[in-house]
Order: sequence, then C-alpha cells, then structure tokens
Amino acid sequence: MDRIDRQVLKSVSRSFYLSLRALPGPMRPATSTGYLLARASDTLADTASIPVDDRLELLDAFSDRIAGKSSRWCQDKLKTFIARQDNESEKTLLERLDECFDALFRLDDLQADAVRDVVTTIISGQRLDLVRFDEASRLLPKSLKNEHELEDYCYRVAGCVGGFWTRVGFLTLGDRFSDSAPDDLKELGVRYGMGLQLVNILRDLPEDLANGRCYLPVADPLDPAQLIPARSEWLKHAAVWLESGRRYAHRLNLLRLRAASVLPALIGDDTVALMAGAEGLPATKLKVPRSSVRRSIWRAVFWPRRIARSGT
Repeated sequence: MDRIDRQVLKSVSRSFYLSLRALPGPMRPATSTGYLLARASDTLADTASIPVDDRLELLDAFSDRIAGKSSRWCQDKLKTFIARQDNESEKTLLERLDECFDALFRLDDLQADAVRDVVTTIISGQRLDLVRFDEASRLLPKSLKNEHELEDYCYRVAGCVGGFWTRVGFLTLGDRFSDSAPDDLKELGVRYGMGLQLVNILRDLPEDLANGRCYLPVADPLDPAQLIPARSEWLKHAAVWLESGRRYAHRLNLLRLRAASVLPALIGDDTVALMAGAEGLPATKLKVPRSSVRRSIWRAVFWPRRIARSGT
C-alpha cells in the first residue's frame, strides 16, 4: 500500500487514518486497500450528477474488477465520474483507482479474499441504496420500512467491516491479535461497525432529508413529531452498539491494536452525546470539535486490556 500516497488516505478519512497509523504493520496493507476500494465505490454511488443507471452499471463493473472477472472495465465511464467530482480528495482517489486494484492483487490469497468479501458486501448496500431511494424520492422523501431494513443496511455498509477487521487480524497476527474465540470477537466487531454506521446516519439526518432519504423507519419522514422520538430511540441503539466496540478493544492483545480499534468508538460516544444534547432536529450536521478528538486519542492510547471470557 506504500504506493498509494498517505495524503490521499488521510484526506478521505480523518478518523480512519488515525486508526490506521496505530495498526501493527502486518494489518495495514489489507485494511488500507479495503478502505480505499470501499471509499471509491461510495464515491461512485454518491455522484448525484450521474444518472442512477450509470452509477449501477459502474458499480457492477467495479465488483467484477475486484473479483478479477475482467481485466478491463469501464474506463471511459470512470472518466466522466472523475470530471464530476467537486471534492479534490475523492477525485484523486478515483484517478488512482488502478493503484488500489494493484494493491489488492498483490495481497496474499487469504487477505485478498477478505478484502473482496467485505468490499462486495459494502457495494451490495450501496447498490440497494440507489435502487431504494430513486429519483422520485427527491420530490417525495422515502423512509425505510422497518427496523430490519435499517439493521440490514448498517450491516452491509459497516457491520461487515467489523468482521473483516477481525478476519485480517487473525490472518496476519494469529494469537497475537486476541485470545478470544474468533466467532465471539467477530460478533462484537459486527455490532461495533453497525453502531458506527448508525451514528453516521443520525448525524447526517438533516442532509439526507434534504436529499429525500430517511434511514429511520418512520411513517412520515417530514413529520418532526415522528422523527424526534425515533432519533432519540436510535441514539440509544447506537450507544449500545458502540459499547460493543469498547468491549472488542479490551479483548485485543497489543496496545497499538487496542488504540486503533477503540478510537472510533470514543469519537462516536462524543458524537452521540453531542446529538443527544441538541434540542429538536438540528438543521445541520453536528461534528465533535478537534479538541474532543485529541482527548479521545489520548484515551485510546492507554486503553486497557481485560481478560476475555467466551460469550461475554
């Protein structure tokens, strides 16, 4: 992954870059490659100036390229997506996408399979999103139908990452990663990832509503009387799932691993507290200040290890 400029990774995700720097070296190639590929597919899915059918087509070609089914994919169409990017970091990422594919193909087979599985799952969530929230939703906002749809979406786009993180950890570090049973740790990691995604959903609620999307399962996404209590209830869910992240980190053997793994949970806790303290529905996205992020970094550095017990 050394061929991908660190600045590109840093610029597309401030919080993940902090975690990546703390990871032991053997875990970095697969996690960095998986993140950049997933972030690139997210950019393709979110390029609103491109028709949905074209986005779906390129996502499908992207999936085929990851699976190694095609040595050539929609390069001409990709150029159109690149030209439509307002964010310079995301534009640069798409311009250097072939380097990300090369990094995937350089991984050993087991790590490459882990990356393929997680990115394919994430793309399935992005694809579902494009189909579910069609162009008509901009005129008449849509919400998810029920709790299952929300939890399924959280798993596809983020919960699966917790499983991936665990898989790569055991593949590259073995018993140095954790003394816990892999399945038990994976379960915690999945809930943790779902919690981080739910925090994003709740934080992005004003922007999503403006774009005709509501991930909270309410009958009328334009009715504050329904949205406010739903938001409050799902903030509680987010807090519970983030607790799984703290428990996950306690089970890891290396200090660097614990710091890298718990940091997003600590930042997420502060974000949940910030949102819970806001009255009504905020008109804009709420973000914790950099001072809070710095405090979370110091807390993560000294995060303790606890003796793992199966099933806890």
